[in-house]
Parts: sequence; structure tokens; C-alpha cells
Amino acid sequence: MTIKMYNTLTRTKEAFEPVEPGKVKMYVCGPTVYNYIHIGNARPAIVFDTVRRYLEYCGYEVDYLLNFTDIDDKIIKVANQRNEDVKEVANRFIKAYKEDVRALGVKPATHHPRVTETISEIISFIEVLIDKGYAYVVNGDVYFKTRKFKSYGHLSDQSLDDLRSGARIQIDDHKEDPLDFALWKAADRDEVSWPSPWGDGRPGWHIECSTMAKKYLGDTIDIHAGGQDLAFPHHENEIAQSEARTGKPFANYWLHNGYVTIDDEKMSKSTGNFVLAHDLIEQYPPELIRFYILSVHYRHPINFSETLLNQTKNGFERIKNAYHNLKHHIDRLEGSVVVDNIYQEKLAEIKDGFIKEMNDDFNTANAISYIFELAKEANVAIENKQVTKATLEEFLALFDLFFTILGINISDDANDLLDEEIDQLLAAREQARAEKDFAKADAIRDQLKAQHIILEDTAQGTRWKRG
Repeated sequence: MTIKMYNTLTRTKEAFEPVEPGKVKMYVCGPTVYNYIHIGNARPAIVFDTVRRYLEYCGYEVDYLLNFTDIDDKIIKVANQRNEDVKEVANRFIKAYKEDVRALGVKPATHHPRVTETISEIISFIEVLIDKGYAYVVNGDVYFKTRKFKSYGHLSDQSLDDLRSGARIQIDDHKEDPLDFALWKAADRDEVSWPSPWGDGRPGWHIECSTMAKKYLGDTIDIHAGGQDLAFPHHENEIAQSEARTGKPFANYWLHNGYVTIDDEKMSKSTGNFVLAHDLIEQYPPELIRFYILSVHYRHPINFSETLLNQTKNGFERIKNAYHNLKHHIDRLEGSVVVDNIYQEKLAEIKDGFIKEMNDDFNTANAISYIFELAKEANVAIENKQVTKATLEEFLALFDLFFTILGINISDDANDLLDEEIDQLLAAREQARAEKDFAKADAIRDQLKAQHIILEDTAQGTRWKRG
């Protein structure tokens, strides 16, 4: 089936057709590395990694680029506050980013370019824009002539005359027009800088991505992705400067994930209303965090709260329990090459449903519903005394396929429980039942079940044995 994706540029779902058959060039805007990433930064890392994984499942060779902005006002400020070198700050948080997203199941990009390693290409890019009349120099700064690019505003669906200065666009008396944006910034005294034809300075924010995309992926890329907040002005400016330089479309498909709120309120570092992924990973299994993010369609806003995360955990544990019980029963059955027809049909229906949802703009939320269906059918199959080992292996293979596509690890995350640990859990379960906290009692039962501990409630108390 054809993959359809919602293209922000056209505001419609379009059938995906890459520039080069069988290959996909994909660029995702990476972080400015001055701190640990928050849950809002983690969302695009997770959802677009999933898009990449699905494209690879469909047989595409994906050239995936995620950049690091390693020179910026924020990085310089942190370096000054800590009396550190700018490079030292950037390196530390690049390392932290990679560790955090690796824990969240994100595959390394094909390319992880840095701004500071692309300075010569950025200068060359700007020189071409000046030569073509799309940029001008003022006191060592270089600005892009926004109004000269006639289709400016198309991505964000805004009229050029109605646009107001947005994020990182500053009104400056030196500009010919308030909407013109900086390609190169003249250096202040003692600031990190590089020599250029216009004097010492450093790149503007927007020019970085255009240059790195061209350097590694070429003039026209298939997919450009990032958070919804980047559509204007960042991605709008990327289109303008890239297409002004090459005369070719910059990206054919633009994908943007929705906003993340915290307890139904907009994230804000100034008010402290944000959650660092680094801290969250220490509190919760990272595969649960990823499952939670993917349980909402990537274009929709997602509200993060610990209450909702814990509710998601209950469903995720049901899936994990079904998976591990399946593995346990397979180990106990003797080999058989026969797959029961009735289950074969059910598995085909579940797989087709999952793939259909993923083909429809990567709808992981709906696709996950088929994993719950798979878990339910697996539990039924396990109870069937006549089921063959080959049938259960087919169930397991489909689980593995779904979670490989979604990038979620559901392998055993704990060693076998010791006898005294089981006794402690049983005592806690009995206490919960006495206090009529049946949800807690059931959770402990499920935890033991996942470890293949069989419980038997008797008049003399609960007995257990290893399955």
C-alpha cells in the first residue's frame, strides 16, 4: 500500500514519492545544545525516528540527518556563567542528548553535523546569496532580503504583508525591512567568532540547516521534519534562502509534530513548567515513555502528566505480560511446523490493520490498538491446549515486528526474582487486598505473572510456584 503523509507545505495528505526510487533523504532539526533536552525536544526525536524506522521497514534506504547547533547565544551565556569553553559546554550536552535519546530507542542518525564544523560551507552559501542579490551587508552583518523571495510565507500559510516578527527575528535599524533575517552576525568583543569576507562573526540560526542539508543531502531533500514551533520562522527562512540559492525545491514533504503541554499548561522554562527527559528516564522505564509519546498521533498536541503516564503504564504492562507469557509457553511446547489456520487469519488481519494505520500518515496511535488486539488474541491462544508451537511463534514474530517498527524494547528487563522477593511481593499483595486496594493487588499479580510465577489462592493463603 502507498504511504501517505500530511505535508505542511500543501496542507493535505499526499502519496509519498521520493526523488530517487528506493532512497529517502530526511532532515530533522536537532537541538541547540546548552542544556539537557526536555520532553518537548524528545517528542520529535521519537516520532521521526519512528517514521524513519517505518520507511526502512517498507524497503527504503534512509539517509537521516539530525544536526546540532553548537554555537548560539544561549550556549555562550551558559559557558560564561560556568567559566567554561563554549566547545566544552556543547560537547557535554551533545553527549547527554545522545545518551537520552539512545535510552528512548532512537537510532543514531546517518549524519550528526555540527554548525562549527560547517563554517566554510555556510560562508560560501551566503556569498552566493549576496551575488544573486538576495542578501546585503551592513556593518559586518549579513541579512536576507525576505520580500525578494516572492513565495515567502507559503509554508506557514501567512501573507508576507501580514507577517509580524517571530521567534529569533529581531527588528533592527540596520535592516532594510523588519522581516529581513540574519545570515551572518558580526562578532562582539571577545565573542566566539570566525573570519569571513564581511569581518569576524558567526552564522545566523536559519542558514545553518540549509547549509548542512545541502552539504549532506543535496539541493532537494525528500522529507524535512521538526516541531510545529519551527514552521515559522525557522523553516520558512530555510525554504527562502535555500531556494533562492539553488532555484530548486528545498524539501518535497514537510512534517511537523504537535506541541507538548505539561499538566494542560504550555511548557515554559521561565515558570519552571517543563520536564527534562534526563530526569524522566531515571523515574520511568524509557520504553514506557516512548510508548506514551507514540500513543498520540504525532501531529496532535500531547499533554504530559505523571497521572496519564501511569495510566498508560497499565496498558503497556498488559502487552508486556502477554509477550513474556507467550515466550514462556513457546519454551514449554515441543516443535511443530503446523500453524493453525484460524490464528493465521487473525494474525494477517492484525498485521494488515497495523500497516494500514502506519501508511496513513504514520498513525501510531491507531496502530497501537492492533498491538492490544494481538495481546488479547495471544492470551486466548495460550489457553488453547491444542495450540501448536509454530502458531505461538507466529504471534511472537508479529509482536517483534510491531515493536521493531515502533522502536520499543519489550524484552525482559529484570532477572528472575529470588524466593524472598516473591514472598515480599505476596505479602504486599495480601496487604493491598486487605485494604481493598485491588488495583495494587492486581498489579503485583501481573508483575509476578510476567516473571512466570503461578499463584494459587487457597483457604490457607496464597501459594506460588515457578511456571
